[in-house]
Amino acid sequence: MKNSVGIIIEFLRGLGRATVFLLAILAAIPAALLKPGVLIRQLYMVGSLSLVIIIVSGSFIGMVLALQSYHALVRFGAASSLGTLVALSIIRELGPVVTGLLFAGRAGSAIAAEIGLMQATNQLSGMEMMAVDPVRRVVAPRFLAGVISMPLLTAIFIVMSIGVTGGHLVAVDVLGVDAGSYWSQIHAEVHLDDIRDCLLKSLVFGLTVSWIAVYQGYHASPTSEGVSRATTSTVVTSSLAILALDFVLTAFMFH
Repeated sequence: MKNSVGIIIEFLRGLGRATVFLLAILAAIPAALLKPGVLIRQLYMVGSLSLVIIIVSGSFIGMVLALQSYHALVRFGAASSLGTLVALSIIRELGPVVTGLLFAGRAGSAIAAEIGLMQATNQLSGMEMMAVDPVRRVVAPRFLAGVISMPLLTAIFIVMSIGVTGGHLVAVDVLGVDAGSYWSQIHAEVHLDDIRDCLLKSLVFGLTVSWIAVYQGYHASPTSEGVSRATTSTVVTSSLAILALDFVLTAFMFH
């Protein structure tokens, strides 16, 4: 019982420190926006370098989903609804969730490792000695780049999953579903509310992953083992947070 209470207290302490750190980041964002060059470089590092894994993963997930869904729908004579099932599954759930998990593994780990390495080599301490705020100079641009990149990467993932290289390729070119029926079903059943919810999820996931990544990197122990532990913790914590937040957000949206 005492161990359980101690774990809960330690968790709340960590959450409180992370919240204070998040407030410091938000306060530093206006100053970070005054140096767009730094932000653009981080957008390239966080967003552009993640495009390959997003495009490839989105295409294959769309293919697999179309293939699996078709064989299930044929049993009920509803093969014409394949486009609707693929689109809604991707837009409502798989798009933001899978993109978030990929983003955590690719960009989140890179952010944590980079900031952790700067901590281990005393670069952050050197900035403080030169009266340069490391939160404003290092942390805020990376955090903001992650928040901006995540919705854009989610949109690209969805386009690739549903589009010509994903679900459309298998449904129309392989399984023989009529292309007009595929797209008309999507146009009729996908509404603005679905797109809004998808973007909201992706924004929350991007904020969460970026927050965890910069916090773990900034508070990493100044050793190679500490940097490794911070990187691993970023991926694991971000993945669990995405899955938990997805359940909470989905419950509120459907309610």
